[in-house]
Amino acid sequence: MYASGNVFPKNEYKVVANADGYLQQQLVNEGDVTKTNQLLFSLESLSQDARAEAAANIYRQSEANYSDNSPVLAELEVALRNARTKLENDSVNYFRYKALYDQNSASKADLERVELAYRTSKNDVSARQKAWGRTKNQLYVDLQNTRSNFRVNVREGDNYRIRSIEPARVYEVYKKVGELVRRGEALALLGNPNDVYLQLAVDETDFSKLKVDQEIVVKMDAYGDKVFKAKVTKIYPKLNKVDQSFRVDADFLGQTPDAYYGLTVEANIVISQNPKALTIPKAYLVGNDSVWVEEKGEKKKIKLQKGAENFELVEVKGGLNEKSVLVKE
Repeated sequence: MYASGNVFPKNEYKVVANADGYLQQQLVNEGDVTKTNQLLFSLESLSQDARAEAAANIYRQSEANYSDNSPVLAELEVALRNARTKLENDSVNYFRYKALYDQNSASKADLERVELAYRTSKNDVSARQKAWGRTKNQLYVDLQNTRSNFRVNVREGDNYRIRSIEPARVYEVYKKVGELVRRGEALALLGNPNDVYLQLAVDETDFSKLKVDQEIVVKMDAYGDKVFKAKVTKIYPKLNKVDQSFRVDADFLGQTPDAYYGLTVEANIVISQNPKALTIPKAYLVGNDSVWVEEKGEKKKIKLQKGAENFELVEVKGGLNEKSVLVKE
């Protein structure tokens, strides 16, 4: 069964832009082989770079404010220590005056004065402790918010840098440095650098003869008379109405061609085998189904009943026998 088609790399994909911008760097060319997550292209992103830098600066400041050496918390801690020192002094004065008052050696007015100072200092320490706690909690929230904002800006920045998904060969580059690139627009076509497969088109009339794992004999113009072997791996059920054909995918068996994109192939899918079949070289065919033979010294044109065929031979089911003498036109 005849089929035509092309050779394509496995895991073929296009890398696309996730942002609008002018192409600033092209770091790969057609034919290059990339690594996983390799930077391929970068787009101009002046405004985004400025936002990312501002977010990074704010994030660093938030980290410093929440660190062990935080200047904000250090100032509050100094004020808290001073308040505690004053509380200790006021506490000593209060209990000293209370003892004197109990011994009738101090007036009630003096006791009330030092007691007020003591209670005021106590409340001041409590208030400063709460202020330190509130400030630390707020600094933690600020740190989380600025960290999130920084990460968002990093991700936004990644939209201007296009990377490979996995090791791949660059088969085609669609944009040049300086050109405007729109979000969602493809920049290059990539695919597996070492593994290829066949994508064939089989005529609608032959579809019922197809089966997975059928062997295929393949020839390509790029390789002259060299023959490759393959097998059917997938049969697509949708008819292509343009050329009335079905798509069939196949993997090579044994030796494979180099991983070039789109090589044209002619294929013969083996649907049956007959080791005793009568065959003739295709070169002797006249038109689609006739040959010239020599009978009793005369040249005569005979119509054949053809069977299976490949690139070089045609099976003869009727019209000739093994004793027939073929001649060229």
